[in-house]
Amino acid sequence: MKQDREGHDPQIDEILNRALDGRPPTKDESCALINANLNDLQDVVQVASTIRDREKGLRISYSKKVFIPLTNMCRNRCGYCGFRKDPEHPEARIMSPEEILNLARKGDESGCKEALFVLGEAPEYEHPKARNYLQRLGYSTIIEYLRDMCEMVTCQTRLLPHSNPGVLSNEDLAILKDVNASMGLMLESSSKRLCNRGGAHEHSPGKNPEVRLRSIEVAGQLKIPFTTGILIGVGETLEERIDSLFDLKLLHDKYRHIQEIIIQNFKAQPQTPMELAPQPTMIDMVKTVAAARLIFQGKTNIQSPPNLLPGAYRDLLCAGINDWGGVSNLTKDLVNPEAPWPEIDTLRKVTNEAGFELILRLPVYPEYIVRMDGYLPSSLEEKIRSVRRPLQQNLMFHRPSSLSHT
Repeated sequence: MKQDREGHDPQIDEILNRALDGRPPTKDESCALINANLNDLQDVVQVASTIRDREKGLRISYSKKVFIPLTNMCRNRCGYCGFRKDPEHPEARIMSPEEILNLARKGDESGCKEALFVLGEAPEYEHPKARNYLQRLGYSTIIEYLRDMCEMVTCQTRLLPHSNPGVLSNEDLAILKDVNASMGLMLESSSKRLCNRGGAHEHSPGKNPEVRLRSIEVAGQLKIPFTTGILIGVGETLEERIDSLFDLKLLHDKYRHIQEIIIQNFKAQPQTPMELAPQPTMIDMVKTVAAARLIFQGKTNIQSPPNLLPGAYRDLLCAGINDWGGVSNLTKDLVNPEAPWPEIDTLRKVTNEAGFELILRLPVYPEYIVRMDGYLPSSLEEKIRSVRRPLQQNLMFHRPSSLSHT
């Protein structure tokens, strides 16, 4: 392939020029971008950043959350997961209603807006301990219990629930929509190879990409503001990352329900099958974030968790993110407990130093709050709007005047 400009690929220039004109790259072109050499990567990042500025502005959002780990028992056995506990483990548990409400009230008192419910997938189908505990509480499934706990938190605090319960049926998604401001399910990867022998998802039926994509599609049919994304560095190729992003784009183009795409880097956890596996580098993250921004343009928000690559704030911002995701001042990241959340003041400082303004958002993004076509559950619509009003007023009285970045 012809090269010019001292090692720059003219094909990359053509792809980037079209992207600047609002024509996102094809899958093949995106593969070329994510495989770009270091000479071209600077141009890829610059164009991704320009598109973000044009489409999303210079405000970088985050959600202040309290992390509620409803249960750490799970039917899946992912090769990298340090959150899951076997039933015989002394820390394996399902939180009681009293524990959940106490934690939620602490989050409310500390200024959190989001109650993030994280739980292992369908533990009652695999583990008698989970099934028996749920039965003692009067439930047959973890989803029934989650539904009531979301309602309890909504009724007794100012928090808005956001649930990540794993793969769900149509009925379960419909049940949970009524009590959640938004919901989420990471695709992680479209690669079926990872489900084969020796793969990260070999023992995880819920990580079958067809099953997960189906749940994400049903969420679109039900008009649920949805968070999803990919986990990089768990054995997938660069091309498979692009496949994953395009599978998500296909669903979003059809239903317009994906409020954010998370680009998350694998972090090796001790005492897991992948504890010695190599972790993605900063360059891996920058390439993938920039590719996501070029593919999605301004159609959705692009996020990267700030606690998983703390030395790369400016790099991630330059690559095209416009959101830092959920950050907690109260609870640690129990999925990656070795990675503390940054202090909000620290996050604001590094964001401002990069030429942006940090703003607080709710678990459901503003563009879904203003829509009047069924994306907000009727039972939460007024609460969502009332919680948002003070945030809007703060922005009205604090408009950025001369933010710029390079």
